[in-house]
Amino acid sequence: MAIAAVAYLRVVDEAGNTHTGFVMGKAKLAPRPEHTIPRLELCAAVLAVELADFISSELDMHIDAITFYTDSKVVLGYINNETRRFYVYVSNRIVRIRRSSHPKQWKYVSTGENPADCATRSVPGAFLSDTSWLTGPPFLTEPMQDSLEPDSFELVDANMDAEIHPQISTLQTQASCTLLGSHRFSKFSSWQALKRAIANLLHIVNSFHTRKVKGTMQCKGWHFCQKAGTPDQLSLSEHVIIQTVQEEAYAEELTCLKKNKVIPQGSPLRTLDPFIDAHNVLRVGGRIRHGEVPHEEKNPKIIPCKYHIATLLARHFHEQTLHQGRHFTEGAIRAAGYWIIGMKRLVSTVIHHCVTCRKLRGLPEQQKMADLPSDRLSMEPPFTYVGLDVFGPWSVVARRTRGGLAHSKRWAVIFTCMAIRAVHKEVIESLDTSCFINALRRFLAIRGPVKQIGSDRGTNFVGASAELKIPSNIDSTSVEKYLAGKGCAWVFNPPHASHMGGAWERMIRIAIRILNSMFLHLETSNLTHEVLTTLMAEVVAIINARPLIPVSTDPSDPVLLTPATLLTQKMGTPSAPPEDSNVKDMCKQQWRQVQHLAQTFWSKWRRQYLSSLQPRRKWQDSQPNLEPGSIVLLRDQQLKRNEWPLGVITQVFPSQDNKVRTAEVKVSRQDGTKVFLRPVSELILLLHPDKD
Repeated sequence: MAIAAVAYLRVVDEAGNTHTGFVMGKAKLAPRPEHTIPRLELCAAVLAVELADFISSELDMHIDAITFYTDSKVVLGYINNETRRFYVYVSNRIVRIRRSSHPKQWKYVSTGENPADCATRSVPGAFLSDTSWLTGPPFLTEPMQDSLEPDSFELVDANMDAEIHPQISTLQTQASCTLLGSHRFSKFSSWQALKRAIANLLHIVNSFHTRKVKGTMQCKGWHFCQKAGTPDQLSLSEHVIIQTVQEEAYAEELTCLKKNKVIPQGSPLRTLDPFIDAHNVLRVGGRIRHGEVPHEEKNPKIIPCKYHIATLLARHFHEQTLHQGRHFTEGAIRAAGYWIIGMKRLVSTVIHHCVTCRKLRGLPEQQKMADLPSDRLSMEPPFTYVGLDVFGPWSVVARRTRGGLAHSKRWAVIFTCMAIRAVHKEVIESLDTSCFINALRRFLAIRGPVKQIGSDRGTNFVGASAELKIPSNIDSTSVEKYLAGKGCAWVFNPPHASHMGGAWERMIRIAIRILNSMFLHLETSNLTHEVLTTLMAEVVAIINARPLIPVSTDPSDPVLLTPATLLTQKMGTPSAPPEDSNVKDMCKQQWRQVQHLAQTFWSKWRRQYLSSLQPRRKWQDSQPNLEPGSIVLLRDQQLKRNEWPLGVITQVFPSQDNKVRTAEVKVSRQDGTKVFLRPVSELILLLHPDKD
């Protein structure tokens, strides 16, 4: 309802004592209609400035400093403002305040210590002596007045204050000196799309310069024209694109040609004798100007290979030649009238990254040959670590009937020792799980317990593993915890990974070759089960008698390192017993002979056979690992290459050397999404998640 201001004179004597005296006070009623509290506080500040000017002019004495106090932080923010603009009412009063004072003269005082509040709160005259109106606030008598000086004040809620103008941003736009840059062409993925876009842009430009003729419908202004571009428009668009690129890549050469100067010595265009045609396009001059060939082939347009349009052209003509090789693509580019600097390397790069070419001719992935597993290097008893597989069938005579002979089929299960490369075979009547389990039990009864069995993921193998309750890695879990308890574990290779079981696959090939030779010498073609079993036993004997290392020509080393040496404890023809044999020590001598034979085998196995496994015969270089998210082609020997499914790698399984040789691939089919576990040799990489 009122505003007020009060002034005091503060004097410090020579002794340092402070004296404060009331000089003058003034109060006014608030104007009608009522203003807001910030406006009234601002009017009170104006009243204080006018009061100070009046006292300064009337007192006949020198005043060292004038300090203003207010309990309104909003007013202090207004006075200290240097950035924002106010509306007229506040702006005029701020100008008046700053004309007679400086923002540094203004201080903040709390409401309880402000004596001007006595004039605005209707204090009765009898109680006026009890207030600070005549004496002033207590802090004026204190010697350290500067300790009450607050920090500089800023606007409070500047964005919400109605007295402050909204913030206005001024933006500056700088136009580029070039009208069309080649960097815009990188947004296009095909040559035809780029030509159509530039042709449409030229059409819009022309629509601003053409006048509308009565009776005709012509395009005008900015629009997207639905009409197909004419050949002349596409040709003009091509000239604009090539001219833009040439002006950026060969600015110096173009300047020299326009001034009839010689092209610099280091320029790649010097040997081409270039010239500028009627469309300001740089073309090859060359030496065949008088040849009877089309103009486009005689004087092709020059394209720098480092620009995006060169890649678009190479990709376009590579697709025109139906994804043929570099020779076909280069010929199509040259016949179309383009001379790309560094074309061979560019076309090779485009073909290398072409997904369709990878689908048609891409090679399966390879990885460096892995280190030998521990079971191949173990010196434990034979058939402790076994790899097995089934091969066949053979037709045998089951029984004789009145009409002839009844035939049935037989298969063979081959057990291969992973350490000494010995084999054991069992003949089975069918491929079901029960027959295989019987063969496995016969093998275990003859050869003893086994720690680990390795095989592919045949149905009968998986079923046998479940029937015998043998732990397996069918779910890609580790088998080390089972081996720690000296139990038998079954390790399955990934599907379609026959090369990962080469230790026993090779034995199958040798066995088939020996059987074919035996069948050739049989007098009858009617093979019985008994004959087949006998032949299998002889095949096992022949395979186990093979040398593991090259036969030595040293007379002092007559011992052959064969699997049968350790299995039978015999080496060739047994030698005659010594003449002074002692029957009493026969058992002792036999034990020593067997022990010496075993030690000789393992010594030669460690010194000669293991060293032959050291080199890698193939897959000698490390290849980049496949990563999750890679797009691959899943090879299927039963389908044509164009029908091979497309998949994405969801998970990889690195080996101990951090090389990925197995991956999980998700394939989308008509019956839903399926996940396959495949070796990298069955995958053809199409797109890498990062590099492509």
